[in-house]
Amino acid sequence: MYATSLGEDGAELRPLEVWHAEEVLANIDRGREFIGRHIGLADAVSDLAGARAWLKSYADKRGADAGSLHGIWLDGTLVGGLLFRVWDTPSGVCEAGCWLEPAAAGRGLVTRGMRVLLDWAVEERGMHRVEWRVSSANEPSINVARRLGMTREGVLRENYPHHGVRASTEIWAVLAPEWRAARARTAHNDH
Repeated sequence: MYATSLGEDGAELRPLEVWHAEEVLANIDRGREFIGRHIGLADAVSDLAGARAWLKSYADKRGADAGSLHGIWLDGTLVGGLLFRVWDTPSGVCEAGCWLEPAAAGRGLVTRGMRVLLDWAVEERGMHRVEWRVSSANEPSINVARRLGMTREGVLRENYPHHGVRASTEIWAVLAPEWRAARARTAHNDH
């Protein structure tokens, strides 16, 4: 299958499919506590059957053009992933998200990978709006939204029960014209 380089450090973005269940489980196991602090993925992928079921749910979404999964590999090891949790082609709106094991954090992998996916979503698939929903307590993920040029649009206060605590969700988004303008500025500054 295809792989997209994310830079000179050996990082790659690849499709994440059902046959990757063992790699996904190993990735989650290496970072279960870290990953599970803000999202329910660590609970959904508690064993191999759970990993297969979760991956199959995204294979079904991809087949229905309703979402997708993309893994981030570093030196041949799956260290995290990016996803379109929601994908609504008729409205031109999608919701992106991520997870990463702690050993891979702080390298810009999520930001670099999301730039590739946002370019694809906007330019090839015609998405007009890409949303990023994040726990108000998840500063690293909020920083990704900022680096991607997203605008903080609001907070859903205590809307998400997670591990017995009501968490608040921030909604960030970037519109296609904003994304194109930011990418043009980046390209101009690179030259």
